Amino acid sequence: MGWSVNRPTGLTFHRHGLSTKGYTLLTPHGDAATYLIDIDGRIVHRWVFSHIKPGYGRLLENGNLLMTGSDINTPKPPKDEPTKAPPPLEHHVTRLGGYHTTLVEVDWDGNVVWEYINKFQHHDFFRFANGNTMVPVWVELPEEFHRGVRGGRKMPRERLPRLLGDDLVEIDQDQNEVRRIHTWKLLDPVRDPIFATVRRWEWTHINSIDVNLEGDIVFSARHNDRVCVIDSKSEEISFKYTETHGQHHATWVKDGNIQVFDNGDSSSRIIEIDPSKSQVVWDYHGIPSDQFFSGHISGATRLGSGNVLVCEGTSGRLFEVNRAREVVWEWINPFVNNNSRGEATVSIYRAHRYPVDHPALVDKDLDPNRFRNLNQLNGLT
Repeated sequence: MGWSVNRPTGLTFHRHGLSTKGYTLLTPHGDAATYLIDIDGRIVHRWVFSHIKPGYGRLLENGNLLMTGSDINTPKPPKDEPTKAPPPLEHHVTRLGGYHTTLVEVDWDGNVVWEYINKFQHHDFFRFANGNTMVPVWVELPEEFHRGVRGGRKMPRERLPRLLGDDLVEIDQDQNEVRRIHTWKLLDPVRDPIFATVRRWEWTHINSIDVNLEGDIVFSARHNDRVCVIDSKSEEISFKYTETHGQHHATWVKDGNIQVFDNGDSSSRIIEIDPSKSQVVWDYHGIPSDQFFSGHISGATRLGSGNVLVCEGTSGRLFEVNRAREVVWEWINPFVNNNSRGEATVSIYRAHRYPVDHPALVDKDLDPNRFRNLNQLNGLT
């Protein structure tokens, strides 16, 4: 979906009787802050980061914010010079989408209470009930495996780097590694090829992970268009879905189904998959189809009401749809920042909404008047 710097922003639509009341957490790309807005689209709280460029975060049951991002002192990515020798791995990863260096937990006032630094982590994270945390990390594939992976594209005369796969690493509160799952060992280099138009730098590019109560892990591998489930007991692939393209944010929802933001080529959709039948049992798409599209990033969160909060990432558009596929709430990002190329951006990687009685919000001051000037400056009144 295209966007204009002169478009209406903030809360643009609201059907009060049909929306799911709560507070929405979002982090505009290129911004130094994460914002919590109320159902009327007004800022009620803000966390400002000085040591990282924030990517996106989630509120925890203990009231803290868990945020992933990149060290502000990270060197600029190396220039793309295909005919020259590839840069070292630690420099190569800085030019990949979703690159992060730091996962940080801060309290309500922004004080750091826990931090994990790993310069190969990227995209997503999952905090377990026992306090452990899982992140995807890039790893170089063994040479023989690297040569066996099919698909992808190569630039003219390009000297390719070693293909990267993904490990899922679980660490405890003391940052000790307690588990490592080699996802690249679970997929097939021939049957699960890199999509034809994707550059041969990464094989899987895992951009989301989620874990259900049984411990089964669902992940989205964007570069080979796969949504997979790792069985908690065998740690083998128990389900694989291949009918999405460039997808993001695979999550568990009610009854053991899986919800996915399917980016697509020219239009996007939200789908709910029944893994027992490998069938889509509910979907949302634009009418006309190109009315809803984000070519990359983006996400969809199932709310307690059954509605879905959608983040159309590239346009910075957040909206809520009900099961009848009606849009019942819409908010458009007013914060215009610059991306790494110095271009204007309004994009948002992902957003989450929390009910008014969420433990993180109990006894908190959520009066938008505390941010009256910021709200007025950005038209959020």
